[in-house]
Amino acid sequence: MKCVVVNLLVLHLALLLTGVGGEMCECVTLDHEWGGSYAAKFSASTLHPFVAFEVVLTLDQPAGSLEFWTGEIEKMDDTHFKLYNDNFLVGTGGYLKFDFQVHYSGDSRPDVIDATMNGVDVCDGGDRWTTETPYENSCLSTGMLPYDYSQALCMSFLFYEAQRSGHLPDTQRVTWRWDSAMNDGGDVGLNLTGGYYDAGDHVKFGFPMSFTATMLAWGLIDFAEGYETAGQTDYGREALKWATDYFLEAYTAYWEFYGQVGEGGIDHGYWGRPEDMFMKRPSAKIDTEAPGSELAAETAAALAAASIVFKEDDPDYSTKMLGVAKELYDFADELREYYHNSIKDAAGFYRSWSGYGDELCWAALWLNRATGNKTYLTKAQEHWDEFTLAEDALQFSWDDKKAGDYALGSMLDPENPQYETALKAFLEYLKNDASYTPGGLVFLDEWGSNRHAANVAFISLWAAKYGDQADSEANRQWAEGQMNYIMGDAGHSFVVGFGVDPPQRPHHRSSSCPLPPASCTDGWAQNQDGPNPHVLYGALVGGPAKDGTYVDDRKDYQHNEVACDYNAAYTGALAAMIENS
Repeated sequence: MKCVVVNLLVLHLALLLTGVGGEMCECVTLDHEWGGSYAAKFSASTLHPFVAFEVVLTLDQPAGSLEFWTGEIEKMDDTHFKLYNDNFLVGTGGYLKFDFQVHYSGDSRPDVIDATMNGVDVCDGGDRWTTETPYENSCLSTGMLPYDYSQALCMSFLFYEAQRSGHLPDTQRVTWRWDSAMNDGGDVGLNLTGGYYDAGDHVKFGFPMSFTATMLAWGLIDFAEGYETAGQTDYGREALKWATDYFLEAYTAYWEFYGQVGEGGIDHGYWGRPEDMFMKRPSAKIDTEAPGSELAAETAAALAAASIVFKEDDPDYSTKMLGVAKELYDFADELREYYHNSIKDAAGFYRSWSGYGDELCWAALWLNRATGNKTYLTKAQEHWDEFTLAEDALQFSWDDKKAGDYALGSMLDPENPQYETALKAFLEYLKNDASYTPGGLVFLDEWGSNRHAANVAFISLWAAKYGDQADSEANRQWAEGQMNYIMGDAGHSFVVGFGVDPPQRPHHRSSSCPLPPASCTDGWAQNQDGPNPHVLYGALVGGPAKDGTYVDDRKDYQHNEVACDYNAAYTGALAAMIENS
C-alpha cells in the first residue's frame, strides 16, 4: 500500500499529536540500525501539488534528537518532530521522499507511529485514497421525453463544477478536480482565486465569464419554474455565485477591476491539469488609467441580474452586488474605452468586435430591472440611439448583446415599440434568412455553432413566454427544433455524457488527463485516440461544420472545444424546455 494525501490544507499547520504505542507508520521504511540510532526513509504521495511541505512525525516513546537534510527541523517535544521546507515543489501524483535519522537512549527503539503531511494524516492511507469513489454521473434519468432536459440541466452544473478554479468546496461532485491556481493574484499582492476556467484551457477571461453569469442569472429569473421542476435551483444559484463571488473579489478598488488572470499564449502551451500549473499567470485590470467599457458593463449586468436572484434569500449579498454593479456601469459609461486596449492579451481571444454600445444598453436595462429606477431606462434609450442598436443583430453571444437588449427592453419598456419591433425582426431573420446546416441547425458562426444556436434558442424561448403571444407558438417550435438537434435529432448528442453516442473526446485539458500519478504532460493525453479518461458530463461541444459534418476529435478544437459561455444560455434554454414539457 502507498500513503496518499487527498486534500491540500494550510501549508504551515502545527498539529500536535499524542503518541500511542503501535507499528511503524506505513510511510516510513526502516533502512538500518546501530547503537542508539536508526536511519529511515519517508515516502508519501499526494493528489495535490504543493510548493512547500510540513511533516510532523509522532514517535511512540521519547527520542533525543532527529536529523533531516531536506529542509529544517523543529523538536516540538520528545515524541513530536516537525520537518519542513518552505520552497519545495511536488506535483499532482508526485511523491515527497526524504531520509532521516532518529537518535535515542535506552534499549527500546522509538518508532514513528503517526505522520501528517501538510496537516493530513498519511499513515492510514492506502490505494482507497486515490479517489473517494469512482466518478459517476450523479444526475439520474427522469424519463422525460423526447429528451431528458431535466437530466441535461443537472449535468450542465456538473460541467461548471469541472471548470472551477481555486479552493473547491466540500460539496464538489466532480471528484477528479481539486484545488488549483491558489496563487492567482499573487503577482499584484491580491487574492484573485476562484472563478471559472474559460474553456478547455485555464485562463480566467473576465468578459465571457461575466456573460456566462448574466445568462445563468437570466435563466434562473425567467425560467424559475423549470429549475424548480428539475430540482436544480440551488445548483444553479451555486454556479452563479461561484462567478459573482469572484467578480466581487476582483473589484479591488473604486473603478478598478481585474478582468483576466493568466496569459493566453503561455496557458495554451501547457497541456496538463490545472492542479499542476506553476507557469506565470499574470493578473490584468481595467482602471481609470486604462478603462474597459465592455468588460465593466457586462460585469455590471451580471451583478445586477444576480442581485435579483439572491434578493429574497440573501439580501445583504444582493445589495452588495447591486452597489458594485452601479459603480461598474458608471465606470463603463463615463470612461469609455475598448477593454482589449487595456487588457491587451484579451485582444487575441475575446476582443469585442461589436463594440461597447450593446453592453452599455444591456447593463442599463439590467440595472433598471434590479432597481426599478427609470433613470436606467433613459440611459438605455440614449445608448440605443447613440449606437443604432436596432441594426445588424445577426447573433447573440458573449460579444454581441443586441438581441438581449431587444428582449429585455421589450419587457421593461413595453410602451416603447422599438424593442419589440427589433426583437420580432431578429427572430424572423433567424427563421427565414439565416444559414442552416443540412440537418436544420441554424448556423451563425463557424466557431461554436451549437453555442450560437442555443443562445438564440434561449431568446426565442424567452420571446415565446414573454413576448408577443401571436408569435409564441412559432417561436417555441423553432427553438425546440434547435435544442432537440443538439440533444440528439442530429443522430447523436452533442452533450458530453448525455443521450445517444455523445462526444467522448472534448478539447479539454483536465478531463483528458488520467488520474495521478500518471503523467499528463508527456503528450499522451492530448494525442491519444481513445475517450478522455474523465467524462466531462454536461459540456456542450462546439458543434458541426456548415455542411453538417462532425468528428469527435480532441485535436479539432473548432468543433470540440467546450467553454463556460457555450453552456450559459443553453442552460437557461433547458429550463425553458422543461417548462414547455
